[in-house]
Amino acid sequence: MNGERVVFKSGALVLEGRLLLPPRAGVAGVVICHPHPLYGGSMDNNVVHAVSEALAKEGMAAFCFNFRGVGRSEGIHDGGLGEIDDTLAAISFLAGRREIHAGRIGLAGYSFGGTVALNTARQEGRVKAVAAISPPEVPDMGGYGRPRLILCGSEDSLIPASFILQQKEQITGPDGAGAVEVIPGADHFWQGHEEILAGRIASFFQQHLMAPAG
Repeated sequence: MNGERVVFKSGALVLEGRLLLPPRAGVAGVVICHPHPLYGGSMDNNVVHAVSEALAKEGMAAFCFNFRGVGRSEGIHDGGLGEIDDTLAAISFLAGRREIHAGRIGLAGYSFGGTVALNTARQEGRVKAVAAISPPEVPDMGGYGRPRLILCGSEDSLIPASFILQQKEQITGPDGAGAVEVIPGADHFWQGHEEILAGRIASFFQQHLMAPAG
């Protein structure tokens, strides 16, 4: 498994990322969005690391990146709008890699990154499945029509599980393609619960990105 530092363009900006690739071609790949930049969020976050490693362990590529204005990425924070553009650019970068099966792209995000991931998935047809961890805002996903998973912690005082559960109907939608899961004992920062969280995310993408076509 190789961890490759990369740069890619989001409009006029140059962003940095890290790509974990299995040692074979034609693999599924998942873009991972990090938590809020103004509160110290970056691609070096514990949850982002755990999810990346779990995906790689299951034979999928994992691509995390720094939003504009974070780390060595150019630009300034844009309140979630420009960050959607950054995520779309990350998807294009990942899908364009020769090692990646462009028809098997997933999207995940944690906290602020979870909301960005959900909003991006609604407008990007290349995203075959999306997972959000402790998102502070949940758009109406009822018309999305593709697999989606929201994870939250039972002890989260910042984004209470009750807040997520109140929106379960709009997340699951009439197609039943969405799911909400509460992880017992976990708070917003997931310290000590990274393994179970990451395992659940990897299992979700393994099911929806790696299943034989047809």
